[in-house]
Amino acid sequence: MEPRTPGEIRLQRQAEPEAAIAAETRTLVIGPYQTRRDHGGEPRAPLARLDEAVGLAAAIELDVADRLLVTVQQIRPSTFLGKGRVEEIGGRIEADGIRLVVMDCALSPVQQRNLEKAWGVKVIDRTGLILEIFGRRASTREGTLQVEHAHLAYQRSRLVRSWTHLERQRGGFGFLGGPGETQIEADRRMIQERMTRIERELETVTRTRGLHRRSRRRVPYPIVALVGYTNAGKSTLFNRLTRAEVLAEDMLFATLDPTARAIKLPHGETAILSDTVGFISDLPTMLIAAFRATLEDVIEADILLHVRDIAHEDAQAQGADVAQVLSELGIEPNTDRVIEVWNKADLLDDAERERLLNLSRPNGKEGPKPVLLSALTGEGIDRLMARIEARIAEARTSFAVILDPAQGAELHWLYENAEVLDRREDAEGAMHLVVRVAPEKEPRFLNRFGAARRLRGGG
Repeated sequence: MEPRTPGEIRLQRQAEPEAAIAAETRTLVIGPYQTRRDHGGEPRAPLARLDEAVGLAAAIELDVADRLLVTVQQIRPSTFLGKGRVEEIGGRIEADGIRLVVMDCALSPVQQRNLEKAWGVKVIDRTGLILEIFGRRASTREGTLQVEHAHLAYQRSRLVRSWTHLERQRGGFGFLGGPGETQIEADRRMIQERMTRIERELETVTRTRGLHRRSRRRVPYPIVALVGYTNAGKSTLFNRLTRAEVLAEDMLFATLDPTARAIKLPHGETAILSDTVGFISDLPTMLIAAFRATLEDVIEADILLHVRDIAHEDAQAQGADVAQVLSELGIEPNTDRVIEVWNKADLLDDAERERLLNLSRPNGKEGPKPVLLSALTGEGIDRLMARIEARIAEARTSFAVILDPAQGAELHWLYENAEVLDRREDAEGAMHLVVRVAPEKEPRFLNRFGAARRLRGGG
């Protein structure tokens, strides 16, 4: 027997799988873009922006029934769109049986409420959609807490209800006693209390991450962090370099929580590779703050791999968005610390691939060059590993060491604590080695091999 009352229907909905509910939510994605962007930066193609919004909706398995590109001359304070456009879209929503509208912009609480009243359906903006994705994807304790904190901060700004029938008992006496705590004030108070509890829990989790980070520094291995626009192929590259099985799908924000694995460089040196959350244009500031622990790995990394989907039509604009976020973190994007990785070379035609390959070849005359590769097929991975090792080597000193055949323990120490770049034996069996030593290990090395000869450069 089918449920009759709203309460029974709600209980049935709660028992259904999330994917089933999302699949039946017929969704209209609207791209209400102004004719010009006032905040500067690389221009973005409107259709590419709308495709990205549809991809965000698909990331939580919404049934995108239709998409609509709307040119906005002037933003209306009450509804964002003009009155005529709101009525036109309302007719379309009713005719197509739409139950959810995604507006790819930032709506004020008043605009969101007015659009919901005009259309009779649930309306969410870009911030709400990204928050929903983050809520579904976060898996670690820290990530879950941070997303909940961001959700609560967003909900607090949306408390715009105007009813007064749920006011608590009046305070004071006579006309001097104003109304007691209203429902909206009670909601705000409960949200603030929950946010305060989460902040205390996050302090504990953050201290634990700090201890883990300090323990990694004691090892110590150089840290290489992957950064880039969402869906640029960071997790696929991470899996290729580490042989891990991190979730890597053609989906926006497929992975959120930071992951770190050890990798071996060509000459045997160990490095820590860290995969981080993907960036996106107009990322809500509350989420940047929420994932500051993830971004701390980026700030402390020795080398950053800026992974770009070079086959994407908006590759330039996406690269500019990532560079802006790095700048906000205090990282200069155009330094030797950052290696630009042009990913998805397998999607290029032969002529474009050859052109980009020529642009990426070092010529000694200009600054750092990008590395063209395909994380999916493995093309160019060797070039990337050599580039990473060369960057690490720039901060290290090389030494020439001579060992007697009986000095097996010293030879073992060198292989464990330094990079052995070259090894040969002379007629008497003495071993002649060229090794590269990290700055923090130099004192121990020189204490053990006082006769070692310092070589020029990084070797």
